[in-house]
Order: sequence, then C-alpha cells, then structure tokens
Amino acid sequence: MAGFWKNKKVSPRRRQVRNNITIERVRGLGKWFNGNAVLMILIFVFFMAGIIFLLALDTDHPEFLASHMRLMKPWPQILAMAVAAVLITMGAVLYIHHYQPRILSRPNRSFTMAVLFLLLLAINRFFSIGHESVIYLATGTVIAAAIILTIVFDQRFALEVSLFYALMACFSVGRMGTLELFLTMMAGVWTCCFCLREIRTRIKLIEVSMFASIVVFLMAACLGLIQQKSRVQISANAGYAAGATFLVGVFIQAFLPFIEKIFGIATSMTLMDYSDANQPLLKKLAMDAPGTFSHSLLIGSIAENAAEAIGANGLLCRVGSYYHDIGKINKPSYFVENQMGSTSRHEQLSPAMSKLIIIGHVNDGIEIAREFGLPSILRQFIETHHGTTLMEYFYNEARKKKGEHESQVSEIEFRYPGPKPRSREAAIVMLADAVESAARSLSDPGPAKIEALVHSIAMKRLQDGQFDDCDLTLREMSLIEASMSKALAAHHHGRIAYPKLEEEPAAQGKQEPAASEEKTQNNATP
Repeated sequence: MAGFWKNKKVSPRRRQVRNNITIERVRGLGKWFNGNAVLMILIFVFFMAGIIFLLALDTDHPEFLASHMRLMKPWPQILAMAVAAVLITMGAVLYIHHYQPRILSRPNRSFTMAVLFLLLLAINRFFSIGHESVIYLATGTVIAAAIILTIVFDQRFALEVSLFYALMACFSVGRMGTLELFLTMMAGVWTCCFCLREIRTRIKLIEVSMFASIVVFLMAACLGLIQQKSRVQISANAGYAAGATFLVGVFIQAFLPFIEKIFGIATSMTLMDYSDANQPLLKKLAMDAPGTFSHSLLIGSIAENAAEAIGANGLLCRVGSYYHDIGKINKPSYFVENQMGSTSRHEQLSPAMSKLIIIGHVNDGIEIAREFGLPSILRQFIETHHGTTLMEYFYNEARKKKGEHESQVSEIEFRYPGPKPRSREAAIVMLADAVESAARSLSDPGPAKIEALVHSIAMKRLQDGQFDDCDLTLREMSLIEASMSKALAAHHHGRIAYPKLEEEPAAQGKQEPAASEEKTQNNATP
C-alpha cells in the first residue's frame, strides 16, 4: 500500500499547486515568526512578569515595610490579579496593533515604553502604602505617562493608551483604586493631551501642568463632595492629586532632553533651536556652500507650506530641509548651485566618477550629521531626500559614451542607494527638492509651466515607487502639488524693467545723443 502511494503519478500542474501552497504557508508563518515578532513577544513576557511581581507585593499590609515574613499576597489572589492584568494589557496591545502598527515594528521604542510603564507602576505601588489620601499621588504617574506619550507620539495615541494605563494604575493600588481615583486621573489626562499639542517654549510644560492641576483639583473636590466626605479629606485628596500633577510637569521639563534622546525624537522647541542660523553646522554650510544654503532655505519654505496643507509637521519639514544637503560641504564646487563660472567641473570627469561624487554627498551628509550630533529625526531627511531615484543626466551621458553598447550601462548603477522616504515629511522634502531644482531650468517660469512641471515630477516619483514606504494619499499629493506650485510661482514672478532718467547735459546748450545708452538703461532691471 505504501509503495502504491509512493509510485502514484502526480500531474505536473498538481505538483506545482502543492508547492505553491507550501511556499505560501511558509511565508505566512514567516510573517508571524520574524525577528521583530520574537522580540515583541519577549518584551510582552518581560512586561507581564514585571506587572505580576508588582501586583503580588502585599502593600496593603500595614507592616509591609517592616515585615520580612509577609511580602507576597496569597497565590489565588495573585493569579486573579495576573489574569486581569493580562486582559488589560492585551486590550492595549490589540489597540496599538490596529491603529499604530508601526510602534510594534520598533522593538527598541516598545521596550522603552514597557520599562517606563513598569517604573510608573512601581511608584504607584509605593504610593499605595499608607493613608487613602496618599493614593492620589498616583495621579501624577498617569499624567506623566500621558505627557510623555503625547510628546513622543501624538495626542490621540496618548489619550487612548493612557486610558489603559489609568485602569492598570487603579488596579495596582489595590482596594483603594476606586472610580473616584480613576475619574481624577482621566481629568488630568484629557487636559494634558488636548493642551500639549507641541512644545515651542520652555515653559509650555509648566503651563500645561499648572492648568491640569487646577482641573484635577476641581474634579477631586467635586467627587469628594458628591460622596459627602469631610472637608479635611476632600482638601487632602484634591491637594495631593493637584500637587502631583504640577510636579510632574516640572520634572518632565527638566528631563526633556533625556526623554528626547531615549525615544529618538525632537520636540518643536528643539527644532526651533536647530533652525537658528547661528547653529555651527548651518554657519558652515552658508560659508562653504552659499548656493546650497540659499537652495535649502527656499526648500524649507516650500516644504513647510506643503506640509501644513495636509496637516503634517511643517516645522519639521522646514528644519529638515535646512540640513538635507549638508553633505555638499565637502565638495561644494561640484554642484551647480555653487558654481561661479559657466564651466562645470563634471566636464572633465567621466559619468561614473561624477556619479560617485553626487551620490557621495548623501553619505558625507550622514557622517557630518553624526559628527555634529544632529538628532536622528533630522538625519532621515539627509538619507531619504533622493530615495532610490535615477541620476538621469549622468545616466544618459554614460549611454552616449558607450554608443552602440548602450545595453552595457545598467540603470541600477546610476540610482541613489536610498532608503526611500518613510514619513510624509520626508516625502514632501524629497519632492520640494526636485521641483525647486527643476524650476530653475525653466526659461519662462509662468504659473502654468510651473504647475505642469510640479505635477510631472510628482507623478514620476510616484510611478517610480519613491512614496511606497510613507503614508501619503492621492488627495494629499494633490494638495502638496497645489501648494508647491503656488510657492514656486510666487518665487519666480516676473519683474518690471525700470528705465533710468536721462542725465542732464554737462554744459548749457550742449546736448549729445545717447540712443545706445538709453537702450541699455531701458533693458536694465533692479
């Protein structure tokens, strides 16, 4: 029987179908068991182990700190708490997986979040030792989580993830984690998330925490009055909650550079600092490559307006544009915007050598950015502002020199190494860089020509797959094109030639014709 099945003939088509099914199953398993997935599972296990350990501590015991015998709660209670904690955490993970899947693809940031939440929960457990009023100090940890998540991600993500954390925080303080405490926490979370859109001043966090502390105080006081508590207890609860909220803002303001370093971000305040023309790197760019510096300033203005048109971070686009071409500092004369004469230095070089020099400005820019300590969020503009696009000019020159052996010239050799833009802001800067450079070659840059040029370049980048890794939609592309066309048309507007007045005769009664001079003067522009 075994031999029968072994020797049974199978059609080639069926065998191919079976092989394809096997390959697809292997690929499906590979999606679940890749490196990032394994790391995320390990981070989840680490996070749950930390939570279960914290919940197992018997902080409700009046002599917890002095006792060495009873440190842990009974096993049935620990098991029940562990199941509840796992359910709450799974709810948060599923939400992140559905609405913010990119966070799960970055294990470093996820691990940092896990450590942060464990640290805050440990502080909550410490606050749960003592009088009921002291529990309201735990409000500060929830506010801290909301502020940090708003700074690192966005308002919506911070608000909804803070909801899960507030549930976990109330759960961690044991029997004293009441609905009153949860509502007080959420009042502060809502206030901070909605008021803290961006940090452009150094006292922004203190202002937000002060306003949130007032809201928290009023909420705690109102809830205490509803429950008919004593005035002393109401004052104590509201005071502890408001004081913790205000102190959180002060501490986060003090440790803000440290938070930016850990999560690899840059707040609006930091971006404003890097936009200062007195920054050493920008001063060096202005001195060594003045044409590139002027080009970068114009791109910054164009990209900022385009980003604001689609609701992206305009400030990030502007500052990123300032630094995207800093690699040209090493060889500024090889780029057309810095060439003073009419002769290009590339005329004496082969297309292959010119390609290496042009591509090299990306790698040089990354090295310079690391040397000057540029944040990673700004370094992405250096890496991606050309993506994997083709250097068409040098590619065509190489084909001309090959002559009849055009097939020997590979297109891949004349493409930038990438990577492609991974954010909307990086894609906008890439497009602004391309359209601004192309607009300079127009002989008569009227609005219609500029609009056609911008649309052509945008479609070319889209069809080339340069925007595959970012979240740009076709509607956003249309808005970006309209904004860039308007900005370029305003920059390349026409000018009126103002004639100069005739010079008065040197002597009375003596006049000399100046037809040639008048002609020259009438054609002059300011």
